[in-house]
Amino acid sequence: MAHEHATADLLRDPAFVPPPAVEPMIARLAARRSAPLRSLGGPAPTAEERELLFRLALRIPDHGRLTPWRFIVIEGEDRRELGARLDALYARQNPEVPAAKADMWTLYLERAPLTVVVVSRPDPAAKVPEWNQVLSAGAAGMALTVAASALGFASQWLLKWPGRDPQAAALVGVEAGEKVAGFIHIGRPTIDSPDRPRPEAARVVTRWRPTES
Repeated sequence: MAHEHATADLLRDPAFVPPPAVEPMIARLAARRSAPLRSLGGPAPTAEERELLFRLALRIPDHGRLTPWRFIVIEGEDRRELGARLDALYARQNPEVPAAKADMWTLYLERAPLTVVVVSRPDPAAKVPEWNQVLSAGAAGMALTVAASALGFASQWLLKWPGRDPQAAALVGVEAGEKVAGFIHIGRPTIDSPDRPRPEAARVVTRWRPTES
């Protein structure tokens, strides 16, 4: 835990200048991958680990310093309470749902010890284009998954019905003018998650060259 205290102290220091890239950092980034939700075990991040997760997640591009995003934390017994409310709403919206799926959203939230809802809240009156603000929310979500990986946790980013349905999102705490960018489930890895095929850089990277008009 000593290294966590030291890292947290550094991040609080406004004069802190991050060191240049080193092999362990590159190796961690190269190994980051999504883990199956069912494989995320407990215990949840400690209070200190969670503070560090968010401090790292906040270090992302934010044109205009608008903070066009926020996080909602779901953990502990609150997972079951929120799950029960979502199950009740889902049953009202889908009266034909089979009894076997009556608690599907409770089970969904209980699979990971910690879930962080990334909420996009762009300011339409700002000079910064709304699209830039939405992208910043996505960057915050990605930074959170990288931070979780750096601290030895595994994560999965999902956007299912509770984040897409306005009534369900309201139960989660999403307000008017906001949208869910994703549910990021975080836990301790219980399996060595297989990686998925990644595209070759040559397929998605091009170089701009001048053309004759």
